[in-house]
Amino acid sequence: MLRRTPPVALASVLTASAVALSGCGGVATSSTTTPLVIGGTVRIAASSETPSFDPYSAFGASQAHYAYDALVNVAPDGALVSGLASSWQATTTTATFTLRPGITCSDGTALTASAVARALTYAGDPANQLAGAQTVLPNVPFKASADDGTGTVSATAAAPFPFLTRTIGLLPIVCPAGLDRPRSLDRVTQGTGPYVLTRYTPGGPYEFTVRDDYSWGPAGATTKEPGLPAHIVLSVVPQASTAANLLLTGGVDIAGVSGPDRARLTGRGLSTADVATVIGLTFFNQRPGRALSDRALRRALVSALDRRGLANVAVGGTGSPATDFGAEGAVCHADLADANLPARNAAEALRAAGWTRSGDGPLTKDGRPLRLRLITSPELGPTLVSVAELMARQWTKLGAEVDLVAESLPALVNAMYRSADFDVVVGSTPGVALPVGFVPFFSGPTPARGLNFAGVVNPEYDALVAQALQETDTTGCDTWNRAAAALFRSADALPIAQGRSGVYGYRTTFTTTFGGRLVPTSIRLHE
Repeated sequence: MLRRTPPVALASVLTASAVALSGCGGVATSSTTTPLVIGGTVRIAASSETPSFDPYSAFGASQAHYAYDALVNVAPDGALVSGLASSWQATTTTATFTLRPGITCSDGTALTASAVARALTYAGDPANQLAGAQTVLPNVPFKASADDGTGTVSATAAAPFPFLTRTIGLLPIVCPAGLDRPRSLDRVTQGTGPYVLTRYTPGGPYEFTVRDDYSWGPAGATTKEPGLPAHIVLSVVPQASTAANLLLTGGVDIAGVSGPDRARLTGRGLSTADVATVIGLTFFNQRPGRALSDRALRRALVSALDRRGLANVAVGGTGSPATDFGAEGAVCHADLADANLPARNAAEALRAAGWTRSGDGPLTKDGRPLRLRLITSPELGPTLVSVAELMARQWTKLGAEVDLVAESLPALVNAMYRSADFDVVVGSTPGVALPVGFVPFFSGPTPARGLNFAGVVNPEYDALVAQALQETDTTGCDTWNRAAAALFRSADALPIAQGRSGVYGYRTTFTTTFGGRLVPTSIRLHE
């Protein structure tokens, strides 16, 4: 049975703060040829403050990679490489990891298999309500065990789960000193990672200092490499335009920038790593009593949309309609939308479904007009309100009465998870990295017992998911893609556009993983 994730995790799915699990990233292209700086400081712009650096909290998870390691790591091409573990093997119910020898925590103590099992158990305990950990761990209960003699850690799932290595294996491991005093983790890091948090200021900046004895990074990366910064300083820069200005003037060395400000950074000699996103992920409320519980109506409304026009609005220029629910580079990503979205003439489909319209009057069925409450939030992306406006205009032409509401993010989450007072919600996400990550949103119970806030009921999807859960790792991609295709055919949800953001570097080079997350041991500072 899938474990319930708290509503705060939804915000991380709908916004760019989602924790990347496993998928393709990239090496930043750069024209930088100047000599490397030995022992320098790299200044990184963070889009929001970090009130807690606990890697299992909703906030600390996004910065955990500087101070904490996982059992495995993700290479830029999406392959799994060594981390704390030198080798691993998994089925759909068990995963076993063999630790590298000589790993130490930042306080100097040796990391044992028992310590890793303890961290996994603590992070996976639902009673601890660790939202950041739950966005990484599998959606099924599991038990961790260890053998210190052989240095092995094992996890056994209560139900089949195909991506145990890409979930349990990617959880940041907190050392025993941190688990002994979990509240201290807000301001102190207790991990095995390449850096240690050495300065915390409310609202930023935050400073990390390198560990000189570190040699167990991705594929054996060490902190002895020339050009690796001795210090990393994170400063809070919430506006993309400000981050772009600071990159151009040398005020920061690395920053993520999205939207029209990217154009100002082109051709300026900056390192650049592209980040794939999905913009405008749209859900339709299918709960009993809502108009869109009618599958034929959903299909008709989706077929009425100008997907190319919506994509252009979503990216603020020439856009491409999204091909899948997850972003490019996500595990099992495929070109599914065009072949499976409804293509019938919208007016004909509405008539076949029993909806009629007289002249310019409202669209009605059984004497009731079609009224839709369409909600979004500008806090999820600067173009989403415009995307929703274009949707509303296209549906209004059919005769629907559309009430478009731009909400604050808390109000949007309240509508989705508590009041259920919406018919259509338009969000945005860099994409869940694993197809199994979408399952709680497209099946199972509605809130408060589950995450299926749109009340999706799709027996074909459920059956294919049940089959895919029996297939290990990416061997089940064909089944996962058939399941996603069933969602498109039923118009259960609609991703609007394939977007791009970027991670840029001034005098720096680096690599990123899925979602644009920096690999700390890859950062190099140049003169």
